[in-house]
Amino acid sequence: MNINFIIDFDSTFIKVESLDELSKIVLKNNPNKSKIVANIKKITKQGMEGKIDFPTSLQKRLLLFNPTMKDIEILRKNLEKQISKSIIRNKHFFVENSKNIYVISGGFEEYIVPILKDFGIKKNHVLANKFIYNKKQKVIGFDKKMLLSKEKGKVKAVRKLDLKGTTYIIGDGYTDYEIKKEGLAYKFIAFTENIKRKNVIDVADEKISSFDEFLFMLNMPRAFSYPKSKMKVLLLENIEQKTVATFRNEGYAVDFLKTALSEDDLLKKIEDVSILGIRSKTDVTEKVFKKAKKLLAIGAFCIGTNQIDLQVALNQGVAVFNAPYSNTRSVVEMVIAEIILLYRQLFEKSLNAHKGIWDKSAKNSHEVRGKTLGIVGYGNIGTQLSVVAETLGMDVVFYDIQEKLTLGNAKKCSSLNELLKISDVVTIHVDGAKSNSNLIGKNEFALMKKNALFINASRGHVVDISALEQVLGSGRIAGAAIDVFPEEPRGNNDSFFSPLQQISNVILTPHIGGSTIEAQRNIGEFVGKKLMQFIDNGSTMLSVNFPELQLPDYPNAHRLIHIHKNIPGVLSKINTVLAKGNVNILGQYLKTKNEIGYVISDVNTGYNKEIIKKLSEIKGTIKLRVLY
Repeated sequence: MNINFIIDFDSTFIKVESLDELSKIVLKNNPNKSKIVANIKKITKQGMEGKIDFPTSLQKRLLLFNPTMKDIEILRKNLEKQISKSIIRNKHFFVENSKNIYVISGGFEEYIVPILKDFGIKKNHVLANKFIYNKKQKVIGFDKKMLLSKEKGKVKAVRKLDLKGTTYIIGDGYTDYEIKKEGLAYKFIAFTENIKRKNVIDVADEKISSFDEFLFMLNMPRAFSYPKSKMKVLLLENIEQKTVATFRNEGYAVDFLKTALSEDDLLKKIEDVSILGIRSKTDVTEKVFKKAKKLLAIGAFCIGTNQIDLQVALNQGVAVFNAPYSNTRSVVEMVIAEIILLYRQLFEKSLNAHKGIWDKSAKNSHEVRGKTLGIVGYGNIGTQLSVVAETLGMDVVFYDIQEKLTLGNAKKCSSLNELLKISDVVTIHVDGAKSNSNLIGKNEFALMKKNALFINASRGHVVDISALEQVLGSGRIAGAAIDVFPEEPRGNNDSFFSPLQQISNVILTPHIGGSTIEAQRNIGEFVGKKLMQFIDNGSTMLSVNFPELQLPDYPNAHRLIHIHKNIPGVLSKINTVLAKGNVNILGQYLKTKNEIGYVISDVNTGYNKEIIKKLSEIKGTIKLRVLY
């Protein structure tokens, strides 16, 4: 069956309205630019929504500015950078089907034809207008003999083509719909990647937010086997807005919440979610995983992952990514600040000054130089804290259950007890493993120096808060700074209580060790990128639970991802299925980790789709994905 595709240019093939962009170029130095451009956009909108006829819309706009040939050349170069993302990634579709593709526009051939040339679309398949120039190469009007310059010009231009077979019209404007209305197309598809016009969507046969979705609808070769617009991303706990915008710009359907969700609330939302983004307060339990049938990946936009059942994630083929380094500096700076604040009693003195009390005494006020800092947990944060503390003149000791490379002049303690006995300041930087629950309690506080300081910026359950309350109340230790608590509010509007409130020389902060603009930006960018790479090309580099694997892209190939139980012979069975199906393997990698194996296979595009079914039936298969 012969299929024809008529695609609108402005706000469909490209992201913008070309005449609006041309007006900005021409009026660049005009003092009334903003007012004139706004008027032009208003006229454009009226034309797109069918409120005024197209010839009127075109003439009104051109009367407001006078472009030259040079301006049009600048426009062409600008528009080359404004091609819609989903159009660019499906360029092969246009090249391979150029004989059946027509691009239609109320714009002008001068800048449209050169842009489409790279997509294999020839001039005689471009339905557009023509400028008329004077001898100085200045536009003085447009060719009114062209069908596109007339009322219902798109309808007249398409009727003249006399296309045979099934025709689809894809566009964002009411004039595109009129082609279908006149019986010249089988379906009108409203394209909403760049702009949404309600009156256009209301009359459309289908609505698509990317060209991938259209090709998916027709089951034609495309950049992504499953359109991103059909993949739901759930982002919780006020994840950085730039990350949210990036997911939306990539075409994903994004649900964003500022707060964490309880297990019950998460169960209500998770069923159709493909990507889940959380921070530290949302628990992803086995019960949640069982409901999450479409879940492909989880992003922990923080350091720890103890809030995620990693074993269940592994068993269900869900990749987990976190940000092990992105907020390290922010936590270190806060801990250093707290050490100084506590030693100088600045927190108390500031409160007194606010109350009108002038306390200029140096009593119990000390420098940090020469003091011994004991770091429990010598990981990314602990090591960087060690280096910064030394530059302030502190002596550093540390304890870690694993053998770690010592930085600077830091000294390793043979036990936690040894560190507690010799440290003037004890700061905790261990992970959130259950084995670390109440790591510091009554017995540990009893070992610490009298008048020592205590800091916890790791996890709330690591410290017995009742024991800490007692030693602070008795004066056994001189002060504390606590950023994390056993029970924390899910959102900013929820109330907070701690037995440490109102105790002198105690700094309480609402889990903000990594909450700086810089850290949140870095975390959002890092984790967001890892999630998108996993969805786009199957890369699992720096995954918390998956084998780390990355394969270079192969052009003109289909990428298959096979996640399976780590049992002997699976790769052999995969290749047997491919061989029997006469499928050529262009590139392939296998890596295993713990209970699972992960295979990326790039194969030639011409294969029977029955192959996919057979691969998914191999014993031990957990999940099979076709990326492109």
